[in-house]
Amino acid sequence: MQEDVFELRSEGIDLLQLLKASGYAATGGEAKMMVEDELIRVNGEMETRKRRKLKSGDCIEIDAQIRITLR
Repeated sequence: MQEDVFELRSEGIDLLQLLKASGYAATGGEAKMMVEDELIRVNGEMETRKRRKLKSGDCIEIDAQIRITLR
């Protein structure tokens, strides 16, 4: 599994914004499809909320292939 760290510049970030800012989704539409297709897990649980607020310490997995840790 590929591991990445994403440094937050503010208190938190929306899930869709993270997917775009980290480069794993090229557009907001692509990010929405990733969530709708149930490819995203947050802290080990399937995430279906597109506007999920993420904070430092959260761990996001994309299709069980990529893990992003927020700091």
